[in-house]
Amino acid sequence: MGSGLFPLFLMVLVQFVYAGMNITSKLAMLSGMNPLILVAYRQIFATLSIVPFAYWLEWKTLPKMTKRIMYQIILSSLLGITGNQVLFFVGLKYSTATIASALTNLLPAFTFVLAVLFRQENIRMKDKAGIAKVFGTLLCVGGALLLSFYHGKTIGLGESSIHWRFAEKMEGTNSSISKTNLLLGPFTIICSALVWALWFIIQADMSKTFSAPYTSTAYMCFLGSFQCVAIALCFESTASAWSLNNAMRLISSLYAGVICTGLAYCLMSWTIARKGPLYVSIFSPLQLIITALVSWALLREKLYIGTVLGSLLIVLGLYSVLWGKNKEMNNEDTIDLTIIESIKDNEKEEKNDLKL
Repeated sequence: MGSGLFPLFLMVLVQFVYAGMNITSKLAMLSGMNPLILVAYRQIFATLSIVPFAYWLEWKTLPKMTKRIMYQIILSSLLGITGNQVLFFVGLKYSTATIASALTNLLPAFTFVLAVLFRQENIRMKDKAGIAKVFGTLLCVGGALLLSFYHGKTIGLGESSIHWRFAEKMEGTNSSISKTNLLLGPFTIICSALVWALWFIIQADMSKTFSAPYTSTAYMCFLGSFQCVAIALCFESTASAWSLNNAMRLISSLYAGVICTGLAYCLMSWTIARKGPLYVSIFSPLQLIITALVSWALLREKLYIGTVLGSLLIVLGLYSVLWGKNKEMNNEDTIDLTIIESIKDNEKEEKNDLKL
């Protein structure tokens, strides 16, 4: 497989992986699993899966740990691991897998706004890149509001001919558990994206002095394990609630921790190193499409007009922000090349003057 097709294949695979997590997690909650317990197990399994990568790939080149980096790792675990995932899985419980996938695409817009507030980005309304990022952010926010507060009529796609007995059983026996809250669910997922954007801001600063992504992630998952277990125990302390005897609960916990955190993180890190973060970001809407189709086929989720229109606005806004960022980076590269060429020309002129 060519060098250009292999990263493409990996990123499509990652989107299938994350879409699968939305489905398996929703099924685990339908079986009665508390979302806080699911998050706690995810961090435990994620820590166990990523520690070997941190040891094999970064142990010999590990940067020195300082107090500043230690504080950043603790804050990152509270925001990016505990806060983000607790809010996301609670939101997933009270909404649908499709809505959760759609609202996750708010991340680039939120990151841009926070980066401006923390002076990591500049708003340049005089050029196309700056206008595209601001316009894309407004589209994302508008799409999120539309998706959250307007639902409209259901889209008549008909019923899926696929009959998965487990999903049907969960739908029939846990109607009270699977009851959605079309305001609370989207709201907590939006908060999850906002908290995750804060995590990106911290990571941008920490990566400059602690360039060991696997090790920092292992630390964050390790700390997040204690934080998530403590939070879950406050709401559910019975042994039966923590039991993984149910096959779907065990599969969902292992899948979310080992595959979605351990494997997917490694694949994205490999691709970012070769293609850049923008290349990885443009594949995220694919997760929405996969989740919507699988949810309709297996979970019999209904698609509303508001959900489709809101998702479309969010995806358009996402690509507008990414296009603006890409154009801005290309302009900066062009300026850098111009400066380098100018320096070389000056050096040549100085050498010629010395010869004369």
